[in-house]
Amino acid sequence: MDFGLTIEKLFLIGVIAALIIGPERLPKAAETFAGVVRKAGEYLRDTRTRMRDEIGPEIDEVDWRKLDPRQYDPRRIIRDALLEDAPSTTATATAVAPAAVPAAVAERQPSRTRPDFTKASPPPFDPEAT
Repeated sequence: MDFGLTIEKLFLIGVIAALIIGPERLPKAAETFAGVVRKAGEYLRDTRTRMRDEIGPEIDEVDWRKLDPRQYDPRRIIRDALLEDAPSTTATATAVAPAAVPAAVAERQPSRTRPDFTKASPPPFDPEAT
């Protein structure tokens, strides 16, 4: 979480800030910046202490990497959910008569054949949709 900032970039930002602020106001600006950094550190420490007080000692046992939203993969979540339900669905599938299932499924599913389009019968086109 360094936002792509390197030492060289930070140094350049500091030099530009020093030129813009000027030598008269630079000590006051440095003091203000140090105060902001100090208050941010205090805020983070207070937040950490408050979380430990509210959640308890279990907060140390939490695997924070599992809660990282960058690891969110909908395909994996769906696959895991389907695999969790697999044992319960096989028990109900064996209870149904095997001859009745294919007929019921065949009636509900649409035909999967592709229509043949030619120059004489082109696919439907809606000029207002584009």
